[in-house]
Amino acid sequence: MKTLFLLPILLLSLLSTSCWGVTIDDLNKRGDIYYKKFTDTPFTGKVSGQEQGKMRDGIKEGAWVSYHGSNGELFIKESYKNGKKEGEWISYHDNGQISKKGSWKDGDPEGEWVHYHDNGQLKDKGSYKNGKHEGEWVHYHDNGQLWMKNSRKNGKKEGEWVEHYDNGQLESKSSYKNGEEEGEWVE
Repeated sequence: MKTLFLLPILLLSLLSTSCWGVTIDDLNKRGDIYYKKFTDTPFTGKVSGQEQGKMRDGIKEGAWVSYHGSNGELFIKESYKNGKKEGEWISYHDNGQISKKGSWKDGDPEGEWVHYHDNGQLKDKGSYKNGKHEGEWVHYHDNGQLWMKNSRKNGKKEGEWVEHYDNGQLESKSSYKNGEEEGEWVE
């Protein structure tokens, strides 16, 4: 008799566990809004699985994490405010090495960003202002050799742009002003 009484309680507790939660695959994205499949109501609640976080009225809100599908390693740590990326953002290669690190402001990249090759070598380093490349950017080959050095102002090419082969030899050199090529191009 006790078994019959406990059986419904056990079933109810299993149905309420997080293993039955909503995953990102249970949702459809229409425009910028997420909906639970087969409904017209924007989803509000917790999302679990490969992408984890909370949604309110169909938009991502607060801290989110994503995992690589191939091996379950951490892929991205990010935050959202009113459905737009906001604050620190870090992504990882599937081997666990940091891939990219930077910040978002109102859905646009802002401030210093750093990118790494999957072997841990620095790949790119530069800054964004109002979502556009700003100032000097430096790029490296995966062997650590300088690949490219360039600059932008208001998102437009500006100043000297230099490219190198992976052995360090000069590949090309040019200059820009207000996004337009200026002067002699050296190859």
